[in-house]
Amino acid sequence: MNFLGISDFGLFCAAVLLLNATPGPDTAYIVGRSVAQGRAAGLMSALGISVGCCVHAIASALGLSAILAASATAFMAIKLAGGAYLVYLGIRMLLAKPADLSASIAVREERPLRTIFWQAVVTNVLNPKVILFFLAFIPQFVHGDSSQKMLAFLVLGIVFAVISMCWNSGTAFLAGTLARRAGNNPQAKLWLERSVGAAFVALGLKLALTKN
Repeated sequence: MNFLGISDFGLFCAAVLLLNATPGPDTAYIVGRSVAQGRAAGLMSALGISVGCCVHAIASALGLSAILAASATAFMAIKLAGGAYLVYLGIRMLLAKPADLSASIAVREERPLRTIFWQAVVTNVLNPKVILFFLAFIPQFVHGDSSQKMLAFLVLGIVFAVISMCWNSGTAFLAGTLARRAGNNPQAKLWLERSVGAAFVALGLKLALTKN
């Protein structure tokens, strides 16, 4: 594919699939929402993640991601913010009161989908792994002599978002289906939510404390 100077398009798609298949903050958020609030919430989370990918694509095209990566302080701030946000979400799930569980679940399911969507966008935008992916990989698939590098970045970013949406939607559907089957057992649903909350905390701490 030589459109806009884009090369090795198939290899790019394969790399995007591998990134999405690797468990990370985005996957954890989607699974967490699907388990706690059902498939609709999971699918809305997947949409938010994809919008976050578009934000990364625009930032990369404009050079903002390169500026963040070049500044150790700015990059560390993003890592800490992303880690803290995941820890916050995890603690909220861990501290959910088991008393009157059915009523508690009903209240959570009333959370506006737009709130879930924007939380997913924030989770993705603050994910350093995605920032580094856009910086390290996308330039390898754009010819150096291309006269439309910015547009090429945007096209690859949109492709990234579409592939992510497809993968993450499948993840949300599967997690939501499993959670629905466990929904007849309130204690099983509570255990699932607590497990996801613990995973959020562990992943957030790892994200914030990793040195590279």
